[in-house]
Amino acid sequence: MIRRNFIKSAALATASAATGATLSGAAMAANPTKNKFKLHYAPHFGMFENSAGKDPIDQLKFMADQGFTALEDNGMMGRPVELQEKIGNELNRLGMKMGVFVVDKGGNSQNSLAAGKKEYIDIFLNGCRRAVEVAKRCNAKYMTVVPGDFERNLPIGIQTGNVIDALRRGAEILEPHGLVMVLEPLSDTPNLFLRTSDQTYEICRGVNSSACKILFDVYHMQKNEGHIIPHINWAWNEIAYFQIGDNPGRKEPTTGEINYKNIFKHVYQKAKAENKEFIWGMEHGNARPGKEGEQALIQAYIESDSFTV
Repeated sequence: MIRRNFIKSAALATASAATGATLSGAAMAANPTKNKFKLHYAPHFGMFENSAGKDPIDQLKFMADQGFTALEDNGMMGRPVELQEKIGNELNRLGMKMGVFVVDKGGNSQNSLAAGKKEYIDIFLNGCRRAVEVAKRCNAKYMTVVPGDFERNLPIGIQTGNVIDALRRGAEILEPHGLVMVLEPLSDTPNLFLRTSDQTYEICRGVNSSACKILFDVYHMQKNEGHIIPHINWAWNEIAYFQIGDNPGRKEPTTGEINYKNIFKHVYQKAKAENKEFIWGMEHGNARPGKEGEQALIQAYIESDSFTV
């Protein structure tokens, strides 16, 4: 920690102890030690567990104290209703945005939407209906959908048509509530149907709904297609959400080959010109263990966010 920031932080703590109270949200907002990030970076639960403890609400407070303005929680649908509501209320209190959660059984190797089978589509649509209620509780707008694996006994065009048909039906459920499913092309296995940003762009155009857009995960797209900034530009009109992870290793920025400072700057400037904002999900691990690793992660974001505009 920079010495002058430590002194300021200590002074605030002393003042709080003298009044017998903890810092209010307003006081925390005025805290000069809080980082002022240009973008809405969204950590996930567990990322700062060594610094904040295991309680998710304490972790949220820690994230806010560090200057992070969003949360991502892939497993939100599996959390108890009471905790979903508690997280939503705390996000509101802290002035933080809710990022994506994953639509439960929204499409995977067991029920690929590319197959066009009614039983698989019904599972997906039921997940969308339940996601609406979860989104209301935690103040979410975006939810991740992965169509699943290739159906290798069908031509690719037929599979694409099946995926578009299923997603249109999902969009009909989400669109009236102002919700957006974001389709994520992945690099985890070549068996996955959705692999590239241009393929995802084509599908979003086919669905033709404000409730169906692209989740551009820079880590996966670096592995599958590279040429990151041009691909962002080409798919721009259908992108609603970004995720972060350096490559190789899928850790925080500055630990691999991806120049995140340039990517952040490019998207920031392009979005600002159109009065847009994006949440950037920090969907990666920590390169180093313990509290020191968590502080190193924060420092990596400070460095990558330090682009000039």
